[in-house]
Amino acid sequence: MELRQLEYFVAVAEERHFTRAAQRVLVAQSGLSASIRSLERELGARLFVRSTRRVELTDAGRALLPEARHVLAKVSGARDAVAAVQSLLRGTLTVGSLQCLAAPDVPALLGRFHGKHSGVEIRLQQDGAAALLEGVRRGAVDVAFTSTGAGTTADLEELPIGAEPMVLACALAHPLAERGRVALGELDGAAFVDFGPASGIREEVDAMLAGADARRRVAVEVNDVHSLLAFAAQGLGIALVPEHFSVKTSEARFVPIEDAPQWRTAAVTAAGSAAGTAARALLAMVEEDLAPGRGTPAAGRRG
Repeated sequence: MELRQLEYFVAVAEERHFTRAAQRVLVAQSGLSASIRSLERELGARLFVRSTRRVELTDAGRALLPEARHVLAKVSGARDAVAAVQSLLRGTLTVGSLQCLAAPDVPALLGRFHGKHSGVEIRLQQDGAAALLEGVRRGAVDVAFTSTGAGTTADLEELPIGAEPMVLACALAHPLAERGRVALGELDGAAFVDFGPASGIREEVDAMLAGADARRRVAVEVNDVHSLLAFAAQGLGIALVPEHFSVKTSEARFVPIEDAPQWRTAAVTAAGSAAGTAARALLAMVEEDLAPGRGTPAAGRRG
């Protein structure tokens, strides 16, 4: 039994899909499938039930999964220990991120990290807040840059990074466009453009409007920031977005909100000592950036 076989097995078990698993471990799907078949022959048991739409674990696969994760974690820990003695970092760092964060500047941060630790392979995943947090829990994501209050629990730790007010985005000709300030209650019954239900912003906006007893209808549902702003600019709906979205287009109007709720972001990792050496090194760079005089004031970790 080879470590790579276990890595491929865990990827398929977590992704429930051979194509996505192959993309995750950066191998051809045919190679991944062949490795899984070889592992099944060696163990004398089928590990997956395959269908045209989904892949499910068999009883044997469910029994193997925690053991495989344990073995891979031990191997990763051994590599980290040796690298630490040599003052070098090796291995893979998987970072998850929401789209278009103001803080941190993820491309710049990872660029600096790569320059300092070129032996670490960096993988980036963009997804909604719920998916990112689940990835951290499963060990598929080492560090997630996401919104706070999006489902963090005792098995996760947060390093608060930034906070900014939410604003209203609307078409230039919208009746609210020339207002100096808008109350959330005034948005009752309005049509909205928003992200899908798994998005951190969608959850935050739902909570904000519910608190103001304002009902809404999501007329247009999108997957990316640029589409959201484009549809809002065309008058197909209004949107509540973090203030820094306003620098991304001049085609929409951005109106302040009375007693504006804050959009807060954080770096999320597994609680305790579960975060690997590379993840801790990345967090150290984030904390250095948060130090007084170097940007957003530092805040303590929450677990």
